[in-house]
Amino acid sequence: MARKGAPQPAGPKLFRTSDQMDFFEEPSLEEALAETPVDGASGPDNAAARPKAHPVECLGLTFESDEARRAYFLEKLREKLRDPEFRKIEGFPIAEDEDILRLSDPPYYTACPNPWLNDFVKHYGKPFDPGQPYSREPLAVDVSEGKTDPLYAAHSYHTKVPYKAIVRAILHYTEPGDLVLDGFAGSGMVGVAAQICGSPDAQLKSVIEQEWLARGAGAPKWGPRRAILNDLSPAATFIAANYNLPFDLRAFAEAGQQLLKEVEEEVGWMYETRHTDGRKGRIEYTVWSEILACPECGGEVVFLDEALDEGTGRVRESLSCPHCGSELSKGRLEKLYETVFDTSLGQTVERLRRRPVLITYAISGGVHEKRPDEHGSGVAQQNRGSPSSQDAPTPHSGFPLTRE
Repeated sequence: MARKGAPQPAGPKLFRTSDQMDFFEEPSLEEALAETPVDGASGPDNAAARPKAHPVECLGLTFESDEARRAYFLEKLREKLRDPEFRKIEGFPIAEDEDILRLSDPPYYTACPNPWLNDFVKHYGKPFDPGQPYSREPLAVDVSEGKTDPLYAAHSYHTKVPYKAIVRAILHYTEPGDLVLDGFAGSGMVGVAAQICGSPDAQLKSVIEQEWLARGAGAPKWGPRRAILNDLSPAATFIAANYNLPFDLRAFAEAGQQLLKEVEEEVGWMYETRHTDGRKGRIEYTVWSEILACPECGGEVVFLDEALDEGTGRVRESLSCPHCGSELSKGRLEKLYETVFDTSLGQTVERLRRRPVLITYAISGGVHEKRPDEHGSGVAQQNRGSPSSQDAPTPHSGFPLTRE
């Protein structure tokens, strides 16, 4: 089976283009790499290949570089961690000092209660002025935003709200430069939304301005807001910090490319299959089906082979046994099990019988489908005998699955 490869949308762009938001003042990756010498001079030991350090201002202090800023505040945080009273703050994480310091990027992010929160509010906040009236009608609008945006999808998190929906609330209730507090920040989408208010992409800006115009609200006041993000979970604040703080684009890209190269070398063969002309394709996904037993004759039934309607892509309510012709529903079919040796557990386990029934793969810009053959389904068999990493935790490896 094959289907014509429809034009594929461009992949999510990690780095900005002319119509994307500009979170930070640093150049995009393309701009940074364009300035890197191409004669072999790039690398961590070559000064010409590294971005030039420039003075930075932080909470009223000026540092010769961002690294100097970080070193200064890390030492201040180290001193603070020695204070027993500081560690008595409710919700203080159970962690060693060095672990907290390694995660932190003070004063913007600390993997513990942030001792610079008051300084941040004093530096960027505005004292309440009763002489300035504040009035906002409740924001009563229907907002529908998908969850496929590349920024939103960069890191999963439960109960996550799309930042584009939050942008509308921030624009409605605040002014540019205001502080926005999220006491239950999760993955930090409020912080992303606060920054997006200062540099929305053209499409989002147009949609929101049309919404405001339709309800007679005038024009929104675009401009960045500053966010204070808090969460009891160190994992949440770590994700939020990495969503919102500047980072070294070059180092990130180089590390990512190296990681992809290593993964390709180690497990790339698992995703290879052959096209009809013998060329190698890359498997996008493999569909597996349960193998069940007919209650009438005991014959094996590959469920999707018999129940899938290829025209609609849906599973039929009933199917015919390929052996005796009995009309059956899935509920009447009996589950079949197999016993295999699990190399991770070091013991035999029982599992439902399944087998691959369809492979979807890409080659030369086209997407194709085929039944498993010696060039596709063999991967599954090879995988079954492949030893798992000894570093993977198992119930018998002594890995601390619960906090003591």
